[in-house]
Amino acid sequence: MRNFTTVSDIGDMRQAVKEALEVKANRFGYKHLGENRTLLMIFFNSSLRTRLSTQKAALNLGMNVIVLDVNQGAWKLETERGVIMDGDKPEHLLEAIPVMGCYCDVIGVRSFARFESKADDYSEKILNQFIKYSGRPVFSMEAATRHPLQSFADLITIEEYKTKQRPKVVLTWAPHPKALPQAVPNSFAEWMRAADYDFVITHPHGYELDDQFTRGVPIIYDQDEALKGADFVYAKNWAAYADPNYGKVLSTDRAWTITTEKMALTNNAYFMHCLPVRRNMIVSDDVIESPQSIVIPEAANREISATVVLKRILESL
Repeated sequence: MRNFTTVSDIGDMRQAVKEALEVKANRFGYKHLGENRTLLMIFFNSSLRTRLSTQKAALNLGMNVIVLDVNQGAWKLETERGVIMDGDKPEHLLEAIPVMGCYCDVIGVRSFARFESKADDYSEKILNQFIKYSGRPVFSMEAATRHPLQSFADLITIEEYKTKQRPKVVLTWAPHPKALPQAVPNSFAEWMRAADYDFVITHPHGYELDDQFTRGVPIIYDQDEALKGADFVYAKNWAAYADPNYGKVLSTDRAWTITTEKMALTNNAYFMHCLPVRRNMIVSDDVIESPQSIVIPEAANREISATVVLKRILESL
């Protein structure tokens, strides 16, 4: 595997999950792959789980790790061509990227949607510039439109906890005070479709995601109806996608918060969320602290998904 940005890069999903469980059982068994190799992790946005889990994954594989926070530990970077650079950005990404590539063997990039231009966000301008100009394998640590490391971890978690071959998985929108990108729900929908679960999405009108991620998935605007019989409930907020409301908060309706009463509609479902989560906006205290909450095992599997991805990239070098 050269780059990892979408579900298509992982190949056969059953084999990927099998490999993940083997890695989880022996996560230090492939340290020889990373000997004398360096991972450069580049953060344009904040991180807790991604930063820690990916660095841990690299260490599992024997790699050296360099972490660069662009907003705190580097020159401000210009990203647009043709700009007269007479402002506060003294370095251009087109010089910075190949320089970064000189110091490492693999690059991880985290760069969220900016909500300034849907065309720029959905063309993955920053991530694709790293792929084009770095000369190194590149993997996404969350981009504008997808978060594949998270979705791979979500898949591993569902496979570990499911009690039937084809569980019902519900992705539900939930309220949040700020506009959040569509990357996690886009990616989750993409991976759940590929896994061929009984997958349903529920959200208020106006929160439809890009059809490339949800094509063929039932969209139910009545949350209570969607939750009936669910085996897994994945709650997540996202801002509006459709023009002219792209990047906007259209609702903060607390009726969409996942509560004990909502979970009672399910088939004793497990509760999932990518974290961080705003309690009593996205989910009530009672639900996230319940025995059916698997947000911590889900987060722990971020180390495993990252280890598998890095393992495969190192095997291709």
